[in-house]
Amino acid sequence: MIGLLESRVLYIVLRSPHTDKKSREHFFMKIKKEFLVIKTERHELRKKFFRLKRRATRRT
Repeated sequence: MIGLLESRVLYIVLRSPHTDKKSREHFFMKIKKEFLVIKTERHELRKKFFRLKRRATRRT
């Protein structure tokens, strides 16, 4: 696996309906990317892809 760049998106939301207030909430979304090279026979590729999807969903 080759790790690629991570990116982070920051969202700032005003807590108050009044625009002059300084009270704000900060949220961020972190995006991780990885490059994966699979060398296998065509008939086994589906099994390996299914295992990778299960492993990826278990991490989050």
